Amino acid sequence: MLQRIRVAALAVVLGAGTLTLAPTAATAATAPAISDVAVSPAAPVVFDSPVNVTFTFTTTDATDAGLKLNGQTVNVSSSPAGGGLKWTGTKSLGPGRYDYAATAQGTPPAVKSGSFIVTKAVTTSFGDFDASPDLVDKGDDIRVTGRLLADGRGFGGQSVSIAFRARGSNDYREVAKVTSGRGGWFGTRVKAEATGWWRASFSASGTAKGSVSESDRVDVKRADLASHLVGFDARPEPVDKGDRLAFTGSLRVDGRGGLAGQRVSVFFKADGSRRWEYVTSDVTSGHGRFWATTRAQTSGWWRAQYAGTRGVDGSTSGADWVRVNQPAPEPEPSRADTRLTKFNAYPEPVKRGRYLKFKGKLQIDDEGSWEGYEGKVGLYFKPLGSKKWQYVKTTWSSESGRLYTRAKAWRSGYWKFVFGGDEDAYGDDSRRDYVRVRR
Repeated sequence: MLQRIRVAALAVVLGAGTLTLAPTAATAATAPAISDVAVSPAAPVVFDSPVNVTFTFTTTDATDAGLKLNGQTVNVSSSPAGGGLKWTGTKSLGPGRYDYAATAQGTPPAVKSGSFIVTKAVTTSFGDFDASPDLVDKGDDIRVTGRLLADGRGFGGQSVSIAFRARGSNDYREVAKVTSGRGGWFGTRVKAEATGWWRASFSASGTAKGSVSESDRVDVKRADLASHLVGFDARPEPVDKGDRLAFTGSLRVDGRGGLAGQRVSVFFKADGSRRWEYVTSDVTSGHGRFWATTRAQTSGWWRAQYAGTRGVDGSTSGADWVRVNQPAPEPEPSRADTRLTKFNAYPEPVKRGRYLKFKGKLQIDDEGSWEGYEGKVGLYFKPLGSKKWQYVKTTWSSESGRLYTRAKAWRSGYWKFVFGGDEDAYGDDSRRDYVRVRR
């Protein structure tokens, strides 16, 4: 009996020792893990009306998870994701600052927090957009200006696109980019190549809505072509007084070559004088060449001049100096005085582009009696406000001295006949007659 008690006691002692050395049945719990919280749309959240913002995060080894936004609970739902759980919650938000905190429940709990801003996108617009001038020659620069506004105030530091739509086209194409400055103002220069409409546009950004300005039309006209009087020559050089001088040259136009059917005038400036005086003229041939003559009187400079026509600018040749040898004086042939009388330009007023008629009479002093005289008479015009008379055309008086011709009227101004004289008669100018041109 005693022996069995001892054996039992030893067993109890050994058993107690065995329990003391063995590990405990319960082990320590694994701490939960949580990812960063993803916010969609990405911060800052820009909206036109209250926007749904979605929050997403994942947890592992968590018994549960929760999300609070500015201290208020946001419902979240979970789904399996790579050995853990993916949690998703959505909340409709207005403008403001928001603090969030996502918690993975466990021992101890894991927390991820942060903040973001919800802001309303500003509304942009354009003010004072202008493309000027409204009418330009092809290839000339125009100035494009305007002001970019955000919620009614200047919006500086923004990229503005300048676009153009040609007449007959439906599409705008970008021509230039410019950055708005202080107060939202912008401006740049662009070349006008065709008639059409210009406008400015602003592309939407993360914080601002896009906008387009009103369009502004610019009309482009073809620039007048440049003319050139080339190869002008006065010969012979030198020449005896009274001998004939011949003038030759060619009228050319950029891109067209010789220009036919145009009046080229020859002017003279005597040595020591500052004044150029009209002497003679010729109409260019089919290749633009001209040829005219006059009698040499004194040394000086000669040049040709073209007044221009619609679509073609006028031009002046280089000057050619000719020395005139003065022979022994001879009795000067007697020349008679002349007069241009009864000059009249009619009807008055006249509609623009319609013909004006001109009449008058060229007379010569025949020993105290005024007789009709046949001569070459020029018609001249001086626009209202101008100081320069312009050659228009040449006509001849009849044997009785009667003059009649016509020309189209384009501008209001003064008209007159001019007889340059000849070997038998001195020259004379008629009275001037003013005619108003109606549009």
